[in-house]
Amino acid sequence: MNQLVIVLDFGGQYKELIARRVRECGVSSVIWPGDTDVDQIRRANPIGVILTGGPDSVYAPDAPRCGDGLFTLGIPVLGICYGLHLTAYALGGEVAPCATREYGRTDMTLDASCPLFEGLDVRQTGLMSHTDQITRLPDGFVSAGSTGNCRNAAIMDRVRAIYGVQFHPEVENTPNGTAMIRNFLYSVCGAAGDYDIGDYEARAVNEIRAQVGDERVLLGLSGGVDSSVCAALLAKAIPGRVYCIFVDHGFMRKGEGDEIGAAFPWRRKLRLIRVNAGVRFLELLKGVEDPEMKRKIIGAEFVRVFEGEAKRLGDIKFLAQGTIYPDVVESGANKSATIKSHHNVGGLPDSMAFKELVEPLRGLFKDEVRMLGRRLGLPKALAERQPFPGPGLAVRIIGEVTAEKLDILREADAIFREEIKQMRDRPDQYFAVLTDTRSVGVMGDFRTYGYTIALRAVRTTDFMTCEYAHIPHRMLKHTVSRIVGEVPGVTRVVYDITGKPPATIEWE
Repeated sequence: MNQLVIVLDFGGQYKELIARRVRECGVSSVIWPGDTDVDQIRRANPIGVILTGGPDSVYAPDAPRCGDGLFTLGIPVLGICYGLHLTAYALGGEVAPCATREYGRTDMTLDASCPLFEGLDVRQTGLMSHTDQITRLPDGFVSAGSTGNCRNAAIMDRVRAIYGVQFHPEVENTPNGTAMIRNFLYSVCGAAGDYDIGDYEARAVNEIRAQVGDERVLLGLSGGVDSSVCAALLAKAIPGRVYCIFVDHGFMRKGEGDEIGAAFPWRRKLRLIRVNAGVRFLELLKGVEDPEMKRKIIGAEFVRVFEGEAKRLGDIKFLAQGTIYPDVVESGANKSATIKSHHNVGGLPDSMAFKELVEPLRGLFKDEVRMLGRRLGLPKALAERQPFPGPGLAVRIIGEVTAEKLDILREADAIFREEIKQMRDRPDQYFAVLTDTRSVGVMGDFRTYGYTIALRAVRTTDFMTCEYAHIPHRMLKHTVSRIVGEVPGVTRVVYDITGKPPATIEWE
């Protein structure tokens, strides 16, 4: 078993990033609810516990708390933002509203003797995002860092190995944040660095074989990175017993269905079956505008198609999916708020004909999935493919989905992707959205009234946060000119420059 760090979630928007940074440092991590019973934590035998940030004030009557006795387990603890406040408050310190709130990149002065900051300059920059701060330290603690407005930007109790920081070391806006997390893992927790993707691969193969036995498996294959890597992993674990079902629900990008059928590898080890179900899915979405309802309808109908194919192939009992960790978190698992129901998690129906789900990537982040895909020999075109939502263009059309809107969006999206491909340094994800806004335009001296297309291009390392991509204005101008000139029904094009957070990458 790998050494483990438990990330206790108190509602912080960066909890996935914390877990990901721990893994980047060679230590296995999991995210559990903040109020997880202390006995459960003890049984897991972690080498360390990290408390996340969160939106609450720790002194509020209904503020989330950790399990009683967490700080007496003898396990090193690192509290981040709300986690810092919770640590101080639980151990007898005081937390109060700030006289001056801090947001964004902030200059800090750190104590070089603190193990968290070992090997770093005392002058650092960190991302602050808080309205409270520690006004009195608990017994046994000393300040290990400060800013111009926060005298306890970092605290430590060396004896009990309990540390806390007001800033967010997990984000890119704290340049040396990963080094600080690494110091906590290795200098405080005594990490051995025994986690890597190769170890995950070996364990996943064994778990698949143990779960499936001699049975066959039906895999829902979208052609995206996640399901393709899942297919490769299944092919290694149970070769010859995997049926890949590619459901063309009619919401694919231009020419994509044919591309997936032609490009997908391992055809000798996997059986690829394409099901054309566009009419069926479009009929189900008639009149539906709510994005959550779209996702649930599509997720349920995917399963109905899979059930039909399983029966036709001889009663296959196992359904495999390329579910990854962010899908689970965003769909509201572990008491997290539901950001959006992914078709393969929150969109699944309550009852299915399958005996069990096989989800070998459920514990991985997107960049880890790509790493695993490269290890398994997945072609670069698939391993590096940008994400595409399972419901496809249905959730890139705001409002009701119709055949006309699908045609408009396919053409506009294809033009945008053609133009972006000419860039030497491409964004990590880029696509078009058909909004539900129609506006007046002028074409050939005639008044027109058409749709507004929104273009979205982002840069990200993990798809949990992102910044908009700075595309040259000349390229944007040329792209807009092509879309308006070549796609009937479009009179206006806008470019989305919102980051994540506060937005998500997709519009729905």
